[in-house]
Amino acid sequence: MGEVAISTRIGGVLLGFALVAGVLWALLTGDTTRAPIEPGRPAPAFSLPALPDGASLSLESLRGKVVLLNFWATWCKPCEDEMPAMESLYRELGSDDFELIAVSVDDDRREVEEFTARLGLTFPILLDPGKRVADAYQSHRFPESYLIDRWGVLVARYIGPRDWDAPAYLNRIRRLLEMPAAGIGRTSGPSPNGFVSDNWNSVK
Repeated sequence: MGEVAISTRIGGVLLGFALVAGVLWALLTGDTTRAPIEPGRPAPAFSLPALPDGASLSLESLRGKVVLLNFWATWCKPCEDEMPAMESLYRELGSDDFELIAVSVDDDRREVEEFTARLGLTFPILLDPGKRVADAYQSHRFPESYLIDRWGVLVARYIGPRDWDAPAYLNRIRRLLEMPAAGIGRTSGPSPNGFVSDNWNSVK
């Protein structure tokens, strides 16, 4: 009888260790029950301080614009490699209808300021040192970018650096810009975007 009780207690302890180990593994690997970021879903709302003065910029304030949202870091060489093309894209399409915002996940604001000054970047740079917004977008491999339509709906996700000033990307954004902005607001209906998802989770 005593042996059975001891075996039961040992089994309970081992099961407890297994459950704790499973929870720790889920936390370390990012294996959570959150809904995946997918085309057709509303882009997660956020508000972050921007360079140079720390004024807040929110996604909600950009409703009615097509937005290219980029997550990056100064220590990420592929991020730096794609920045000139992003600047070229911004100069080509930046207007009342299109915005490009780059969210830095660096801890050191000064490094971000020096980086942007060295590359002569003119598009908005936001600061997310705690990776709160990057985590909301399930973005952990940098650079990573998201195309968001006028209705605040996710259209495409791009993992890795891109030649953003190449015709394929310019034309993709122009097609979204051709959709009328009339009637867009906090209570607007669903996006009319067809969600061409060939680029979703693309690593090409």
